Amino acid sequence: MGDEAVVHDVPYYAQWESAELVREIVGGAMDAADDPRWGQSGAATPEEYAWWSWRLCGVACLRMALDYWWGVAPPAIVLGRECEAAGAYVREGDGLRGLIHTPFAAHVRERWGLAAEARELAPGEVAAAVAGGRLPMLSVHPSIREPEGPDPTRRGGHLVLAVGATSTALVIHNPSGFPGGSQSFAHVPWQEFGRFFAGRGIVLGPPGAVEESRSSGRESSGRRSSSGQELSGSPTG
Repeated sequence: MGDEAVVHDVPYYAQWESAELVREIVGGAMDAADDPRWGQSGAATPEEYAWWSWRLCGVACLRMALDYWWGVAPPAIVLGRECEAAGAYVREGDGLRGLIHTPFAAHVRERWGLAAEARELAPGEVAAAVAGGRLPMLSVHPSIREPEGPDPTRRGGHLVLAVGATSTALVIHNPSGFPGGSQSFAHVPWQEFGRFFAGRGIVLGPPGAVEESRSSGRESSGRRSSSGQELSGSPTG
């Protein structure tokens, strides 16, 4: 993957407001509605926060990128509602489908002026994008937080942000990672990464690169919904 390590100093945000409580929430020892910082999310009630929080991996990645390039990180559920209005989340009864890659990328370009491209990606392309100053949002299985564990039953379903690459590992910020190891600047060995990676994502870039992203015209042809849109994210964290 190259001999030089490149790691960008990107701020970290979990998909829950209390990053130190992610293990308890994901493991079921604590209800997300009991997160003491729920009010910082922009939710009207703890119940609304809990419902959204399991679906905010992509929004957490966007908050990290916005803070890195613009120095702002709007409340998670405010961003989630905007993404829903843009078609990147779709209500289905009591559920929510998404994050849907193509409308999300279009929304990020128009709303925030960042480069954003939904596309298929090989591991080498992920490393090259990071080396070129981009931040790829990658569709992976949630169990990437514990790469030493058994093989996942599928790939994809969760989004993480690639913030660095070395010759031996991809460096990620994982919105549902566990504190003390798999949240920020977590190293996932390249030889393990493919077990979790669905081969697609959204490559984010700085504001000056937005026109390049618009003109490239490339989109992912990975897992799609009935409307032909790429999907990532699940209510499983």
